[in-house]
Order: sequence, then structure tokens, then C-alpha cells
Amino acid sequence: MNIAGQVAFISGANRGIGRAFAEELLRRGAAKVYGGARDPRLIATEGVVPIALDITDPESTRAAAAAAGDVTLLVNNAGIANGQDLVTGELSRIREELETNLIGTLAMTRAFAPILARNGGGGIINVLSAASWMVFPGSGSYAVSKAAAWSMTTAVRMELADQGTQVTGTHVGLVDTELTADVEMEKMSPTEFAQITLDGFEQGLDEVIADDVTRRVKAALAEPPGAFEL
Repeated sequence: MNIAGQVAFISGANRGIGRAFAEELLRRGAAKVYGGARDPRLIATEGVVPIALDITDPESTRAAAAAAGDVTLLVNNAGIANGQDLVTGELSRIREELETNLIGTLAMTRAFAPILARNGGGGIINVLSAASWMVFPGSGSYAVSKAAAWSMTTAVRMELADQGTQVTGTHVGLVDTELTADVEMEKMSPTEFAQITLDGFEQGLDEVIADDVTRRVKAALAEPPGAFEL
């Protein structure tokens, strides 16, 4: 699916990865790009149509879909990382992560799937993570939410195949955003991540592995649990 001429909607478009996707989509010739954010005034990318969006609020999700009925590409980027251990962490914050990264992403998919069908099938990109397949101390809640979102992506791909919707999951280790500002490790730039993801999407890939860390993580799934080390 070529990006040129498409109408895209990006959740969490006000900063970081979402802003990089908006800029790259426009650079590749997207006809229109909607950007969703809790505060749409924070979306400053020239050429992006701002829309108020809280993906954990069903009414907000429905309103965003109603305002963007010409969409042919949905980029599910919005997400949070609360850094909770599963046994000792705050259960409310674990629930919040699942509500955002899994249920919120699914809610967006459900809201836009009929729109994509009416507009010829289109596509969905789900921004996932190397944490879909690995966990380290302090990442338990985030890893669970991304593993669930990966499984959801696979199921949605199967369910939307008959309407011709391309569903691509993109996985990456660390991207240089506010979310990872305190992490002292090698990070990919948001722009590079958006470029690699959209390259894979245009090639029709079901899954994009954006960096070497993520490739190593996925390869380690065939090994005994705990075999992978950063």
C-alpha cells in the first residue's frame, strides 16, 4: 500500500514517535494527516489536522472517527509506560497501562475499521515494542500490555482480511523520546523509526522489526525462557 494519496489518522501525534510519523507521512505525499491528542493545541506540525482524542474514552474515540470519515490509514501510536512490577506494583497503574495500550488501541481499531472498509480497505499500523517478547525488572506491566497488543494485532489482521485491510505491527527497542529520557542506552531517532516502519508498510509486511535489539529478542523466543540478555 503506497502512502502517497492516503488519508492518515495518528493517535498521540503531538510529540515523539507520533509527530515523526506525521512528518514522514506528509513527506511521502499523504493527501491528509489527522493528528489525535488529548490537547489538540499541542499538535504543531504544519499540515496536520488536529483532533481531540483520548483513546481510553469511548465517546472521544467515536467522535474522532466521526470527524475523520475519509481515513484510509490508521496509525495506533498512543501509549503509556507506567513502569510497574506485576507483583508489587500499583494495580491501578497496571490497569491504566492495559486500558491504554491494549483496550484503547483496540477501541480505535474498532471505531475506524468500518471507515477503512468503506474507503477500500486501507491499512492499520500498530506501534508495538521489543517488550512484546521480553521483560526486565520494572517493565512487567508495560511488557504485558505490549504482548497483549501484539496478539491483538495478529487477531485483527485475520478478522479484517476479508475487507482488504492491511494490518502491520511494528516493533522497536528504544526510541529517543520523552518516554525514554532517563534510560542510558542506545536509542533510535523517532524519524528513523517512522521511516523504517513506513518502508515496511509500503512493502506489505505484516511485521516490521526496526532494530537489531528487537531482532535478537525475537530470535531468542525459540530459546529457553530467560535466555535473552540486553
